[in-house]
Amino acid sequence: MTITSDLDVTGFAFTRSAWVDAAPIRVYELISDVSAIGRWSPTASGVAYDDGDGPWPGAWFSGANRREDREWTTRSQVEKADPGTAFSFVVGGTGDGIVRWAWDFRAQGSGSLVRQSWRLLRFDPVLGRTLAELEALREYMAASVETTLAALAQWVAEQGGSLR
Repeated sequence: MTITSDLDVTGFAFTRSAWVDAAPIRVYELISDVSAIGRWSPTASGVAYDDGDGPWPGAWFSGANRREDREWTTRSQVEKADPGTAFSFVVGGTGDGIVRWAWDFRAQGSGSLVRQSWRLLRFDPVLGRTLAELEALREYMAASVETTLAALAQWVAEQGGSLR
């Protein structure tokens, strides 16, 4: 069944979390440096802020992505940048974007609880043309986030105490 633009997309979201052995401000600095995401993400690479932009609301960046045999580039805009607390961006821009990626950071013990969320904001056929395709995308992205968070936690642990 082909879906239409009036599809209720509120169910196309998830949040995953991981404990990372670094202070919230340090984890925020790693995540908000979008050029570093390729260290941990199985999907994203070649991400960079536009010249003169950085981790602040309204800033734009581009990134290359891959999933199985598909490759594409995206343009994203930073929506929230609260050092040590939260970072989010919207693929396609905050005005009419299609996906929101968000992280929040909370001190927990000697490190941080890092929560990463993904939310489909509106239907766009580039993400899938059927309900089954959108559900498969959500499951793929959830697995990708789990991999990313585990890789981030491992990378931080390998850095030793240098990120505290």
